[in-house]
Amino acid sequence: MTDQIATDAILTHSYISPGFEPVAEVFLDNFADGGEIGAGFCATLDGEVVIELTGGHADRGGTRPWDTRTLVPVYSTTKPVAAMMLARLQDQGLLSFDEPIGRLWPEFTAHGKDVTIAQALSHQAGVPGFVNPIDPALWLDPPALAAALAQETPMWPPATASGYHPLTFGYIAGELFVRATGVTLGTHLREAVCGPTGTDFWIGLPLAEHERCAEIKKPLAAPDLSAITPERRAAFLTKWAAPDRGGAAWRQAELPAANGHGTARAVALLYSVFANGGRMVSETSGVPVQVLSPQAVATITTPQIANDDRVLPFFCTWGAGIMINSHGKYGPNPSTVGHSGWGGSCALADPDRALSAAYVMNRQSNALIGDPRANRLVAALYGCL
Repeated sequence: MTDQIATDAILTHSYISPGFEPVAEVFLDNFADGGEIGAGFCATLDGEVVIELTGGHADRGGTRPWDTRTLVPVYSTTKPVAAMMLARLQDQGLLSFDEPIGRLWPEFTAHGKDVTIAQALSHQAGVPGFVNPIDPALWLDPPALAAALAQETPMWPPATASGYHPLTFGYIAGELFVRATGVTLGTHLREAVCGPTGTDFWIGLPLAEHERCAEIKKPLAAPDLSAITPERRAAFLTKWAAPDRGGAAWRQAELPAANGHGTARAVALLYSVFANGGRMVSETSGVPVQVLSPQAVATITTPQIANDDRVLPFFCTWGAGIMINSHGKYGPNPSTVGHSGWGGSCALADPDRALSAAYVMNRQSNALIGDPRANRLVAALYGCL
């Protein structure tokens, strides 16, 4: 293996196992094509990192190099990590994905939202957003937002179809976690998983870490949502559909659907749990730790529903908090699982190859899934196997 600090003006750090050099070439091509400001890519096999790349700049002005400590919000790529934390509670006997959500959160069942936890995590609850106006600041108050969400009338009969819940997913997951344990999901992630293993990923980023964050350049065009339906409008297109993202309050809040902050290495290691029977190699000790049972991994990654999604403009196959690769955006294996985040970040886990990978960046595109930069990296990665 090689382990070097690159002197190239773009590549600031590289760790490349023999045979994976084509991935680095594609990573550099993404910069040469003008598609990047700063970015990171990492992949693991059998839980061990086989390639890690960082390059470019963490700021739009090009004064701060993107290095191995640079943090970036990965937006919805956070969702499977939230599902992972809830699945840990299933391992502990504190909840079951198959049980009605009302056992822990009876208020949520108002207006017929009597779904199971697995159905809620697979975007079947019917509440992808708020139809009527709310104060956007409410998104930064998770208990208050969850209480308001519980009183919403579903936009379709629950458990009959999926409709992607871009933000509301996180308030469902977060409220269930608090009701089952008395602590927040982000706190448990930090204290029980990421802290002990030295994994640099956060849901709820302490103020002291904000100086490490990359500066985001937002996309120049809106994503193509196809026909604008009431569900798509509520999820994405109202003035109250999202909080003001990027400020200190947003970074510090625990929003398990959309504001996980981390490095590509940390995201790849966390997703390796889904590729390796619930195990992840600890950065602290260098040995595998059992984060989830194999049964809990299966609970998350088993398809819950497959249909034309009512919010995303394509056919989706959903597990309980993760996307199944029926669309082929996460490599050639349809059994691979993964997720994408606003602007282009993504991560995948291929259990047949014991492979995981993550791509993060700060120049956002308007791709909903399958950012071309990530697609090229994933194709190159599979070409090296």
